[in-house]
Amino acid sequence: MLAYFRTCRDFVRDRSLRLLGALMSLNDPQWGRRPGQGPPDLDEIWREFNKKLNGLFGRRGGGGGDEPKGPGLRRFGGGAGLLLGLLFAVWLASGFYIVPEGQRGLVLRFGKFVETTMPGPRWHLPYPIESAEVVNVAGVRSVEVGYRNNVKSKVLKESLMLTDDENIIDVQFAVQYILKSPTDYLFNNRVPDESVLQAAETAIREIVGKSSMDFVIFEGRAEVAAQAHKLMQEILDRYGTGIQISKVTMQNAQPPEQVQAAFDDAVKAGQDRERQKNEGQAYANDVVPKAKGMAARLQEEAEGYRQRVIEQAEGDAARFRQIVAEYNKAPQVTRDRLYIEAMQQIMSNTTKVLIDQKGGNNLIYLPLDKIMQMSGTGPGEGLAKPAEAPPAQDSSTMRSREAFRSRERESR
Repeated sequence: MLAYFRTCRDFVRDRSLRLLGALMSLNDPQWGRRPGQGPPDLDEIWREFNKKLNGLFGRRGGGGGDEPKGPGLRRFGGGAGLLLGLLFAVWLASGFYIVPEGQRGLVLRFGKFVETTMPGPRWHLPYPIESAEVVNVAGVRSVEVGYRNNVKSKVLKESLMLTDDENIIDVQFAVQYILKSPTDYLFNNRVPDESVLQAAETAIREIVGKSSMDFVIFEGRAEVAAQAHKLMQEILDRYGTGIQISKVTMQNAQPPEQVQAAFDDAVKAGQDRERQKNEGQAYANDVVPKAKGMAARLQEEAEGYRQRVIEQAEGDAARFRQIVAEYNKAPQVTRDRLYIEAMQQIMSNTTKVLIDQKGGNNLIYLPLDKIMQMSGTGPGEGLAKPAEAPPAQDSSTMRSREAFRSRERESR
């Protein structure tokens, strides 16, 4: 055991002397310039190093004759201890590190996770005992599926997908995510960012494969993004990636360029169909209420007519019963009255005039009905204005008057 210790001591001494010689040779201006001389002796270097150390600690060396020609064990132990102390201090200082705000530090001891440190200055046992990994948990990361950096730079093997109605569409979308567990992010998966890309592509292909082409391109883009968000999160949680999906954005969804023109024509035809359907619906909304209103009006008129006829029939029946009662009391008077009322009703609706020729009176025919029609006034008003000139008589009136006069002369 003692021999092993001495061997180790000699090895450390030799290595230390070589290191000191190399360091001091850098400050020696005569290194390699002295003729006939090689590098300085290691013993001499060691004596100079001890002198400098004694000067630093306030000790002075003795005379040249008393100075030993080689480093003693005591001096060697003091200088090596100081050097080892400096090296140990530097080694301990290498364990300090700083965790920025929004990040987390993960301390590993011999490659095994030990703890998670919060933002601020931290310290761990230096390498190779412990090491620290700093992970950004607040930054938003993104991955692009179907394109890279620009929508025009497409990646067709990722963007081309098959829909439920057996059509091919070109889909590009972006996924933004953050870290919810830095330990799972570092240790559970080898390439977690690549896992996000593969999970996103898998989720969107599954959703598009269950949807129609028109649904994905037009009205269902927001719903497709929401379903992809949910499915991606389930896949990543099942893998234990420690990733939280924050947003899924559909950048573009369209048919392939080879069939774009035909698809545009189909879209225009569909729009024309919808427009005609809307016009027909608008016409129906205009006509149907009018027809319903007219039907309701006719129904109300029919109901009113029915009520009027019923009331009139009931009134006539009541009047007839009253007339029968009066007729039974005075048949002749009732008969004459009925005759007069009937003639009054008939003569009030005709323009003919009956003249009694047996009386021998020369009557002048006065067309009151024509006068009332021309003046627009009632019979009483027309007679109340004698000062006004009578209207011009038409040819029919003149012929009627001439015929009456001729008949009167014949009778004479």
